[in-house]
Amino acid sequence: MIKKIACLFVVVLLMSCGSSKKYSKTSKSKHTTSKRTVQTKKQTTSPKSENRETETMVSTSKTTVYTDVVFAYINDFKNIAKSNMKEYGIPASIILAQGILESGAGRGDLAKRSNNHFGIKCHTGWEGEKVYHDDDAAQECFRKYKDPAESYRDHALFLTGRSRYASLFELDKDDYEAWAKGLRKAGYATDPRYPEKLINYIEKYNLHQYDSEVLGNRYTPFDNAAKPVIIASHQVGNTYEVQAGETLYAISKKFNITVEDLKKKNKLSDNTLSIGQKLIVK
Repeated sequence: MIKKIACLFVVVLLMSCGSSKKYSKTSKSKHTTSKRTVQTKKQTTSPKSENRETETMVSTSKTTVYTDVVFAYINDFKNIAKSNMKEYGIPASIILAQGILESGAGRGDLAKRSNNHFGIKCHTGWEGEKVYHDDDAAQECFRKYKDPAESYRDHALFLTGRSRYASLFELDKDDYEAWAKGLRKAGYATDPRYPEKLINYIEKYNLHQYDSEVLGNRYTPFDNAAKPVIIASHQVGNTYEVQAGETLYAISKKFNITVEDLKKKNKLSDNTLSIGQKLIVK
């Protein structure tokens, strides 16, 4: 009887030990799985900021820039665009979208060589300076300007002074889609995707907000629009360090000097700048 009790005690003890080991092993397995899940989440988190997304523009030349360069361009020319909207009746959103596309946000070859931000060709009657650039045909004649502001004004005069664009001015000033399609229909560009490109820039960068500011309308931003980037500025004494997206024209306005004077002070042969470049501004 005593032997039976002893055997039964041993069997119970062994079963208890086996159950404990099995539970411990299961617990360890769960911990390992949880740890692996955390590591996977870390690996899928991208360190790259979405504000450094690139934007490729194909018009008078193919130009690739970062979105912060586009935002800097908009900041440089939004007031001119709004002023032209008030004076000439062209939506500021359309003006800026065309400027972004045609000039590569100020970084395209034609814009840098001639301050031509709208791809306007010489045409009959043009008596100003000229440059030659490959476009629909080799070495076509394009207008050359002293600074981008002159290009913006000529763009407004170009649209208002030609009868083929007259139908545009019958459209609502806040209907940027109709204006984009109307420009293509009137023959401003040969690219069949021209309206689509303009509309994309307007909605991606919320350019219609400037139409609303001029018209006094309520502005509703697009949910999937790019996030604005603040461009830092640095000045030490008479020297200024060029920041991402800045143009020679924008810097000249910032320090109230002409582009030509800025180029002479720094012995520059053209308008090309590089990030971090030191310029004498006084």
